[in-house]
Amino acid sequence: MNNTILVLSMAFLLAACTTSGSGSGEGAQQAVSAQPAASEQQQRARVHVELGSLYLLDGRFAIALEEARIALAADSGYAPAYNLLGLTHMGMNEPGLADENFRKALGLAPGDPEINNNYGWFLCHNGREKDSIGYFTAAAKNPLYPTPTKPYTNAGICSLRMKDDKAAEDYLLLALRLSPTNTQALYWLADIAYRKGRLAEARQWATDIERMMEPTAELVWLALRIERKLGNRDTEARYASQLRRRFPGSPEQRLMNQGQYD
Repeated sequence: MNNTILVLSMAFLLAACTTSGSGSGEGAQQAVSAQPAASEQQQRARVHVELGSLYLLDGRFAIALEEARIALAADSGYAPAYNLLGLTHMGMNEPGLADENFRKALGLAPGDPEINNNYGWFLCHNGREKDSIGYFTAAAKNPLYPTPTKPYTNAGICSLRMKDDKAAEDYLLLALRLSPTNTQALYWLADIAYRKGRLAEARQWATDIERMMEPTAELVWLALRIERKLGNRDTEARYASQLRRRFPGSPEQRLMNQGQYD
């Protein structure tokens, strides 16, 4: 599954933990980060977590760690600070520390849907794909979580990692139903349809994405292969030209140059 770019682009935007691995299930809870600060200390912690999250997205791990620590110095029980530590250590490829901090976060806020989603994402990419699904579904089914499309998408991606296309498709369709502009879900639905030989459907999913966003190398490569299998040589050539022009040196261009279409 050619998902490297999508995984990297999502890795710091998503979230989850509990010792059982089956999701928290302790009743609906709004994400702590979305709740009004209960004290001046919590407000200070919140500001530093928000700053740290921006540094994390910019790849400035050391500063993100420092902001999380400042947040915990202000409020040692502020779960989003441990969540930020978990995400940062995940980005630094330190799974032991990431796991430890996600668990601390969920120990403080077991029903927090953002933390459940993030821990699920961590588990999915650390060899515990089966365990991750419960965390994703716990987040998605929380009626106070405003973006359930996100954990359903993650559950779909993780099901693909387990080679379970049927479950993946079910989760991705749920995600798309909740947010018809979810291009991640659209991409993986197109990928599944292509691999299953449902080429007209795959082409429609890919076309829908093209209407919503600037194409990525992955999307152009998938669209090219769809048109190739459909026998549309002119359209295939157009995508090939786009891949060479816009994404020189990309893994997708190298695959095309080597004739590795499947």
